[in-house]
Amino acid sequence: MKTLDMFSVEGKVVVILGGKGVYGNAMVEGFAEGSAKVYIGARTIDTLENNAAALREKGYYVTAFKADQADEDSLFAFRDFVLEREGRIDAAVLNAVARPVSGFHCPKSEYEESMAVNGTGTFLAMRTFGDAIAENREGSIVMIGSMQGMIGPDYPMYEEAQMPGGMAADYFFHKGGMINLARFGGSYYGRFGVRCNCVSPGGCRSEHNTARFAEVYGKRTQLGRMATAEDLVGTVIFLVSDASKYITGANIPVDGGYTAK
Repeated sequence: MKTLDMFSVEGKVVVILGGKGVYGNAMVEGFAEGSAKVYIGARTIDTLENNAAALREKGYYVTAFKADQADEDSLFAFRDFVLEREGRIDAAVLNAVARPVSGFHCPKSEYEESMAVNGTGTFLAMRTFGDAIAENREGSIVMIGSMQGMIGPDYPMYEEAQMPGGMAADYFFHKGGMINLARFGGSYYGRFGVRCNCVSPGGCRSEHNTARFAEVYGKRTQLGRMATAEDLVGTVIFLVSDASKYITGANIPVDGGYTAK
């Protein structure tokens, strides 16, 4: 195989849970442009289907499905839908996330809702799609974590950027757990030839943060800026491609050097 061919995802059946939002949209488009067969799932189907339809009009292979990561039966239905159409699943990208927690002193119900999707749900998604991928005796699971699973919150930064209270404890809890769950998944599924890794992006420039926050945050990175959604896509495609066939149980920061200091 030629070196550049190792990075190809052409023809691979790729499931993306959490296939919308800043990172979700970029990953879906990236895999579609790479000629993968892309199946995207999220709890709300309208926006998802609109995005899928727009990509199909460009000639790409993208299918939307309503799937709730907190509901195991919903995950089974999504898995079976893909298997009935394709006969296999080559990779799963776990990007779904819920952000119901309003702050450190939130109601207990908000924290429990977060854990149902981000904690238990991530495990269920890994197991549901990991077992299906294992039938091929090769493939890849990629979890989209966060650098905030590696470090604590920088409250002085939020105060300087005039965005106080910008972090919630549940996010640090489940993103930290995701890194070690990827290590567990790498160990469990390794005997089936399936790799499991985590990607931990840093802050992404979007409408959710101000120009002042981007400026303050950028000064704390080695590259001097916040990420764009496209900065994540290449790493995820690499972890799905054959170019990463000997990488498993790893966590890769994509944070502009924020955590390398």
